[in-house]
Amino acid sequence: MGDSGVDALIWKEFGGEHLAELTGLAEACLAVDGGLPLFTGSALLRARLLQSRTLGAWHGGDLVAAVSVGTARQPATSTGLVHPDWRGQGVGSRLLSWADEQAGDGDLLLTTESWSSGADALFTARGFARTFTEWVLRHELTDLPEVAHPDGVNTGPVTLGSELFATYRASFADRTGFVEPAAGEWLEELRDDDGYRPDLSLIARGPDGTAVGFLNVIDNWIDQVGVVPAWRGRRVGAHLVATALRSLAADGAREAWLCVNDDNPAAGLYRRLGFRDAGRRARYLHRRG
Repeated sequence: MGDSGVDALIWKEFGGEHLAELTGLAEACLAVDGGLPLFTGSALLRARLLQSRTLGAWHGGDLVAAVSVGTARQPATSTGLVHPDWRGQGVGSRLLSWADEQAGDGDLLLTTESWSSGADALFTARGFARTFTEWVLRHELTDLPEVAHPDGVNTGPVTLGSELFATYRASFADRTGFVEPAAGEWLEELRDDDGYRPDLSLIARGPDGTAVGFLNVIDNWIDQVGVVPAWRGRRVGAHLVATALRSLAADGAREAWLCVNDDNPAAGLYRRLGFRDAGRRARYLHRRG
């Protein structure tokens, strides 16, 4: 950081031509805060930080802070970043004030893929309520867990069809806030994802052949794990995860990732299986009405 400090910052809009600078800023934040590693990929960076309105802070040729606001839908959405070297000087507060102005009289939803305690304190002080928090967990695939095979359960690769969706629905229907998607849309989203690995994804069936659990793998991410209520507490989920980790390692992956809601008791299971905290991601909502 230069000796002239914040007064030397130049504030101006940015766009797709600054994707390299945005990537560098996101990488610097993730290195200090942790969070979702996919945030440094161009697809998610564009979605979060190249919305309809943008504001960046530049020092020399370096982008040291950025914020973007999308106003096409309600609530308006916003994501901002401040380089770790420039925090504690009011830069984040200015970004947040600008985002608030762009939202006008409507509600504003903040998204952070690299949560920090400082940002949390700022958002809370400005009247935002945290509505969602996930832990980002990482597993080094050099030390793989052993989980005994659940009695009476067989596992095999998934087939993208009605059985998989029905197992997903049965596994998640009793969770607070669950909104059931249309079966076709849910399956199509998986089918269209270039990273989806049906060969590594798993379905678990009980003695009568009825599906009792499932696990979906996207790239080297365990994207979803679910067990139907009657079969919980019988090591089905743990066995699915351990099997997927071994398959990923055999496929050449060095690490595996997953996200889990901070109030989900499964987080304890994942940590017992060797996952380690790698940051958090969160959402904050400011209601005007």
